[in-house]
This record gives sequence, C-alpha cells and structure tokens, in this order.
Amino acid sequence: MKKLLTMVVLGAAATAAQAQDAKGNVDTARDKVAMCIGCHGIPGYRASFPETYEVPMLGGQSAKYIENALKGYQKGDRKHPTMRGIAASLSDKDIADVAAYYSQQKPDSKNNSLK
Repeated sequence: MKKLLTMVVLGAAATAAQAQDAKGNVDTARDKVAMCIGCHGIPGYRASFPETYEVPMLGGQSAKYIENALKGYQKGDRKHPTMRGIAASLSDKDIADVAAYYSQQKPDSKNNSLK
C-alpha cells in the first residue's frame, strides 16, 4: 500500500511539472508565430482550399481559446487541412507559447504581426 501511495504521489508531481512546463512564454513565441502571420495577419483574409474559410485575426483572443483550437486541429476535431498539419508539428509548449503571444496582442490588424 505504501508503494502504491508513493507511485501516486510521484505521478501527481510529474503531472504538475508538465503543467508548469506548458505555461506560455511570449518571448520564445516570436519565432514560432512567424508561420501564422501569412494568413492570420491579413485583415479579411480568406483561404480557399479545400473550401473557402474566413481566417480569424488571432490578436486579443484568449490563450485558452487558441490552445483549445490548436489541440482540436491536432486531434482532428477541427478539419482545416493546413491548420491540422501545422498543429500536428507543435508541442504542448509551442502551443502554450503561441497562445500566450496572441492573447497579449490587441485585437486589431496592426498588432497581429511580428514585432
């Protein structure tokens, strides 16, 4: 029983450490968001493959929303093929960094590009 309790405590500590690692860092996101600017940095942009999608501006969105959206693409819950490919290449840390970066931006077109 003592061994089982020790394993549970160690598992909880590892999970907590992973959760802390996934906290977003705006500074390390700058290189990671470069691939986002081509679509998400253009006001009113529409992607037309395989159908027409209105591309949202990401600045000012909540970090949780961006994280959930990217994880939804990873799982296949969201269907845009380009976003699925991009999201598949991101680690949990990358997702947290990108989400932190965009959540601190203002929701206007001037702030959805690299600074």
